[in-house]
Amino acid sequence: HQYPFMFGLILALCWCSLVCCSRIYMGMHSILDVIAGFLYAILILVVFHPVVDLIDNFNLTYKYAPLIIISLHLALGIFSFTLDTWSTSRGDTAQILGCGAGVACGSHVNYIMGLQLDPPPHTLPLSLSSLTVTVFGKAILRLLIGVIVLLLTKVAMKKATIPLACKIFRIPHDDVRKARQRMEVELPYRYITYGMVGFSLMFVVPCLFHFIGLS
Repeated sequence: HQYPFMFGLILALCWCSLVCCSRIYMGMHSILDVIAGFLYAILILVVFHPVVDLIDNFNLTYKYAPLIIISLHLALGIFSFTLDTWSTSRGDTAQILGCGAGVACGSHVNYIMGLQLDPPPHTLPLSLSSLTVTVFGKAILRLLIGVIVLLLTKVAMKKATIPLACKIFRIPHDDVRKARQRMEVELPYRYITYGMVGFSLMFVVPCLFHFIGLS
């Protein structure tokens, strides 16, 4: 979409500042951590931005892309954290990896089924539509329905994955909080649950919008 450059720049700076400050405020990271993370993000952007279209095309078109995506994200989650003690970082990382894998797989399914294809290059950039009562009401309705579907997906997957992981790895689940701190439970629970949330976000919810006429 076409929008004023200054508006996009201010929005990006505000969002970045809020994320960085929240990490410090919550005591999750030090100022040095945030600075290092910010610089590392710039490095990632410099390296991957030139090949982002190539990666995106691979994710969408290659037949075995979902298998590679899921395997890669699982491997990152398993081998990145071999902790002696429990830490919230492990679960957060698995959550992010799972969500990313779900979004990528959902995009792949959309492409294979011919849904939500990118607009032709000659139509870009798209112009923002004027804000009317109908458009605003439709946006709010889409938001409410989407959030409800994603919350239901999260609750259902959480109810299914934690007992299943405990049963497979023979871990007592009388104390669910304690069981979730075990890597054998936490990683499958976070990865599968948020993988399905990401998949629902990209595929299930848009299909529902199309079915009820909210596309």
